[in-house]
Amino acid sequence: MNYRNLKITNKKAEKIILELYGINGIASQLPGEIDFNFRIKVKDTDGFILKISRPDEDVDYLDFQQKLLQHIERENESLIAPKVIKAIDESVISEIEDEFGNLRKVRLLTWVSGRIYDQVNPQLADLRYSLGKQCGHLTQALMGFNHPKANREFIWDIAQSLWTKEHINLFEKEEKEIINFFQNKFETQQDSYTNLRKSVVHNDANNHNVIVSGDLKNPVVNAAIDYGDAIYTQIINDVAITTAYAIMGHEDPLDAALALLKGYHSTFPLLAEELEHLYTCIAMRLIITATRSAINKKREPDNTYLLISEKPAWEVLKKWALINEDFAYYSFREACGYQAHPNEHKFEQWAIENNNTLKDLFPSENKNLIHPIDLSVESKWLTENLEFDSLDYFQFKFDQLQKKTSDKIIAGGYAEPRAIYTTTSYDKIGNYGTESRSIHLGIDFWLPEKTPVHALFDGEVILAINDEGDKEYGGLVILKHEIKDLIFFTLYGHLSVKSA
Repeated sequence: MNYRNLKITNKKAEKIILELYGINGIASQLPGEIDFNFRIKVKDTDGFILKISRPDEDVDYLDFQQKLLQHIERENESLIAPKVIKAIDESVISEIEDEFGNLRKVRLLTWVSGRIYDQVNPQLADLRYSLGKQCGHLTQALMGFNHPKANREFIWDIAQSLWTKEHINLFEKEEKEIINFFQNKFETQQDSYTNLRKSVVHNDANNHNVIVSGDLKNPVVNAAIDYGDAIYTQIINDVAITTAYAIMGHEDPLDAALALLKGYHSTFPLLAEELEHLYTCIAMRLIITATRSAINKKREPDNTYLLISEKPAWEVLKKWALINEDFAYYSFREACGYQAHPNEHKFEQWAIENNNTLKDLFPSENKNLIHPIDLSVESKWLTENLEFDSLDYFQFKFDQLQKKTSDKIIAGGYAEPRAIYTTTSYDKIGNYGTESRSIHLGIDFWLPEKTPVHALFDGEVILAINDEGDKEYGGLVILKHEIKDLIFFTLYGHLSVKSA
């Protein structure tokens, strides 16, 4: 019999809950992909959620969900999660016969009050931090729990996500390229990925399964609901799923992800090797969502519930593909309190032991002393933005300074906040509006035109271009260096275009 013909009315749901649980309540149907779900309102209580299965539902799978919720209640009494309500006969899974003679399984859980995450606007960093924190608590509570049904074939498990390769022809060229890129990346990472920590996890903390407090000024995440997708898999998958949905609708998805990650790590510390896979795992969850939606369009074109995440998933997936994987990984590490680059300390030690001089960099100058200059927003040497923008005046001031300090090289600027970035070319749209670059990430040396610049180490030319544009690098060369077991880069900008 077709599932769509098997309907349970609100009145029938009210009769079921009275007969099985002795509870008088008012039922209203809720959307659901597998179960028939009903909100049961009971005076002076938060109420309940009644879940009535399809006729052919696997009772062992329902037993898995019930035992999982009972495990959470035992492990962390303060953690808000739906609680299992026993029937009058003390059973946690009851049975009814519907009007077509089909046997259906019935479960009753407590209702978790609050707003769903999707209804909260704006979704700020503090809210995402609390989401990560709550999900970390939940992961901790589920550690050690297992059940035969936790290990099963499941399309929504990121570990099993390569099934999506079979449906690549559902997509057009641009979308196909993005999906192929991440599928291939995920496939090549399998050796290390399969050895990551595993546990039973919630696996579906999407924007409709997360409950937020009613506080409009400082909302926090109180709970995750709907444990139907729970599965035994890599723990990082749960982080990836929560992140994939939480970053939807944000201009800068990587920045949006970091607050959530900090919150998660604060209650369930993540390992560095897990963070190495997070970028790809986030993408693979979005690909599952996009692929499932494409399939559902053909099978059930009228079922809007099944398509609810398609558009936002594609919006964030296209932005995610533009983020450098290494930059994402280093950002994840920093958010979790690790050194941004795993070899940072090793490089710093090498740099301390291998000093270079200015004579190595500019041998024709035969100078080894610096005259530091301040071009920050607090500079007393340049008092107005006009002095930055007028190159002739700017050059005149430097010429005068150079005459006074002829035995030194004028230098400065590393990590300096500067007012020089005044054009819109330094702006981007962030998660809270327009953001402007202000920090100078290099050291400037002011020397006469045509002064030879020497590379400090042997290296491979990675880039040699004319970086055109207002206040851009002009002649730009980037070298890659491999010394012992270290790989690092040096950047030489503001060179003559011809030399680059």
